[in-house]
Formats: sequence, structure tokens, C-alpha cells
Amino acid sequence: MSFSNLSDLRSARGNFDSLMKEVEKMNTNTNQSNKDDGNIWKPTVDTAGNGYAVIRFLPAPQGEDLPWVRMWNHGFQGPTGKWYIENSLTTLQQQDPVSELNSELWNSGSDASKEIARKQKRRLAYYANIMIVQDPSAPENEGKVFMYKFGKKIFDKIMEAMKPEFQDETPLNPFDFWDGVNFKLKIRQVEGYRNYDKSEFEQTPVAVAEGDEAIEAIWKQQHSLSEMVDPKNFKSYDELKTKLTMVLGGKSVPAAASAQTGDVEDDIFVSKNKPVDSTVTVSSSTDDDDAMSYFSKLAED
Repeated sequence: MSFSNLSDLRSARGNFDSLMKEVEKMNTNTNQSNKDDGNIWKPTVDTAGNGYAVIRFLPAPQGEDLPWVRMWNHGFQGPTGKWYIENSLTTLQQQDPVSELNSELWNSGSDASKEIARKQKRRLAYYANIMIVQDPSAPENEGKVFMYKFGKKIFDKIMEAMKPEFQDETPLNPFDFWDGVNFKLKIRQVEGYRNYDKSEFEQTPVAVAEGDEAIEAIWKQQHSLSEMVDPKNFKSYDELKTKLTMVLGGKSVPAAASAQTGDVEDDIFVSKNKPVDSTVTVSSSTDDDDAMSYFSKLAED
């Protein structure tokens, strides 16, 4: 798609319809290369754990269909003291040894095994292109394009903007160059975790820049999202299984996939005749990518 074609969407707005179809698919389908390099922007927080920035979510990069990608990963410490910090093959809709192990643990019926499965569950992260509108802690970032890694809490706010709950609220496309809205990222430290509840979209749509030439320059700076989920960037099933066995100290790891139905979002699979324990899914105002960053740091120490 050329930028001239993208510009035509100012009247057709076809992208928004496509995005809403994808949202509907995600609501009915529960279904990384995790490269934290210089292309990924991270908000800065003060000593109290508070932070503020204004960002703008951008459309899909050239040649790609969606303005975000979803990725799953695992981060936990085994009885050996070693850490398992790996991307999950379930991102690629493939079998993953930790998912299989969690299924076996959960279906065992043992409370102790269920607790282990909870601690080993998948964590969800999203990646999208953003432009920094305001970054008080690093003003040199303003006007630049980065990838931004965020969790379900912020993604839910995007979905609420695109598909509002009440009839008097107007749906908007936060990823639109011309009629999108800026996102005010407000971070607080609550009970030891980063909290994003106060983050919100501005109410007034505004173009991401003045004039199509400036917008095109932003469009050309965007980073590939599909590259993040390219299969070549994932470890194989056997490699992950070997790593898992080492972390668990040689304890049994399932040799084959079991039936995977039920609570896919939490990576704890249960048979149809065994309802999911209500304690498995814990409502949280934190983003799981923060937890993964914390686990990764522990693993490196």
C-alpha cells in the first residue's frame, strides 16, 4: 500500500471496519521474538513509581494488516533456582511445552499442582507503533516513532475506544493518522505494581502532524510488527522442552499435547467437564509486560 492510497482512507475509513472485524475475531478466538532494543520505547517513572507521557498509536506499517501484534511468554523460577524466560509457541498457534505441562498440572485435581500452573501461566503482551507526543522525562523522544510494548490493561482501553459500551459514545479509531486521538499514559505505583487505571484517550480528534508530507514522514519511520512474530525468531519445541526440563531439575515434562480447551487466556487448559477455578483469572490493573521485565531482570542477576 502506498501512502497516497492510505491517504484516500480519510474519506473511506475502510481500515476501521477491518480493525473491528479483527476485534470480533479476537473476542471469539482465544487464542516473540522479544527484542527490547532501541526501537522500543519505555516510559520513565520517578522514585515514587509515577510517570506521565502522551503518545499516539499509529496505523499498520507498510505492507502489514494490523497496527498491533499479540505475543505470549512465560517467566517463572523453577525448583532448581534457574529461571525460564521464554516466548511461547502459542503465539504462533503451535504447541508449547509449558502450556502442555500446565494443562497436565491443572487437570491433576491437586491444589498444589494447580498453584504451580498458576505461577507458570502465560503472560500476554502487545506491540504497536507509536509516536511520542510528550515525554517530560526525555523530551528528545518527542516527535519520534518507536515500538511500544504494553499489556492487556492498555489494550482494553483501546478496545473500549473502538467499541464503546454505551450508545451515546462515538466509536473512534485510535490508530487513524487524521482523526485519531492522543493517549495520556498515567502510571502510578499501587501495592507494589505499576497501575494504569488513570490512563485515558483525549476526547478531541487531531491529526498526528500538520500536512500529508509530515504524516508520510511519520508513516515511513514505522517498524515492522510482523517481524516480531516471525517463526524464525522463536525457539523450537524441542529447545524449549530441554530448557524447561533443566529449569525443573529433570522433573517430568509431557511428551505429547493434551486436549487444550477452556481457559486459554491463562495458559491453564481444563477439560470440558472440569470448570475453571474462579481464582485462576485475576482481574488486575497492571500490565503483564511489567511483570515479565521484572522476571527477566531477576534472571539476569
